[in-house]
Amino acid sequence: MSKNSAISGEIKDFLDQKVEKYNHTSFIENDPISIPHRYHTKEDIEISSFLTATISWGKRTTILKNASKMMQLMGESPYDFVMTFDAKRNKNYFDGFVHRTFNAEDLVFFVKSLNHIYTNLGGMEKVFEEGCTSYTVLEAISNFKEVFFSIDHPERTKKHVGDPRKGSVAKRLNMMLRWLCRKDDIGVDFGLWKDISPSILSCPLDVHSGNIARKLGLITRKNNDLKALFELDANLRKMDPSDPAKYDFALFGVGESGELS
Repeated sequence: MSKNSAISGEIKDFLDQKVEKYNHTSFIENDPISIPHRYHTKEDIEISSFLTATISWGKRTTILKNASKMMQLMGESPYDFVMTFDAKRNKNYFDGFVHRTFNAEDLVFFVKSLNHIYTNLGGMEKVFEEGCTSYTVLEAISNFKEVFFSIDHPERTKKHVGDPRKGSVAKRLNMMLRWLCRKDDIGVDFGLWKDISPSILSCPLDVHSGNIARKLGLITRKNNDLKALFELDANLRKMDPSDPAKYDFALFGVGESGELS
C-alpha cells in the first residue's frame, strides 16, 4: 500500500472498508462499550461510559470484569447510586475494589464529584458542552477535568483524568466521547450528546492505533503525544470532515487482526 500521501484515495478506501467491517454490533460484546450498552436511560449510559472508559487500559477481559464489578457495586443503577451516595458515611463502601492503579479511594471521589456535577452543574453533557470550541473537543476535556476536581479531592486521583492542556492525548475520554457523541445507523455508538458535533471529536490514540496510523502514513511523529494526535486528527478530518472518529474502528480493528503486522 502506497504511503506517498497520508490521505491518498487508496488509504481512504482501505480505511472506509475497515470501518464498514468493524463498526458492527458484533464489536460490542467483547469491548468496554458493552457496559453502557446494558442501560437505557441517558444518565445511566453516560455515567457507566465515563467510569468504564476511566479504567479502560490493560487487558480487555480485566477491564470488562472490573467495570462489571463497579456496576454491580452500584446496584446496576449508576445514576441512582451516584445521586444517593453519601461519601462521608460510606467512605469505605468500595474497599477492595482495584483496577491497576485505580482504587477504592479514587472511585469514592469519582462518585462524589459526579454527584456534584449532576446536582449543581446540569450533568456531564452540559459541562462538556460548555468547554467545546468550534474545531476541537480537546479543550472541553481539559475544562471537564478542571470542573471535576473543583471540589476537595485526593491528589492521587487526578492522574486518572487526562488533560490536553498538559500534553495528554486523553485517550480514554476521547473514546468515551466517541461513544456518546457519534451516531449512525449501526448501533455501536450511542449519539446521546447531540449538541457536540462528531466533526470535532478526536480519535482515541494509544500504542496500537498509533502503530497502525504510522504504517498508513497518517502519523509521522515517533511518540504518541499531543502533536501526533493533532496530526492524526487533521488527516482523518480530511478523509471525513463530518465524522473523523469513525476511523477509530478501522485503526483498532486492523491492529487487533494483525493485518498490517
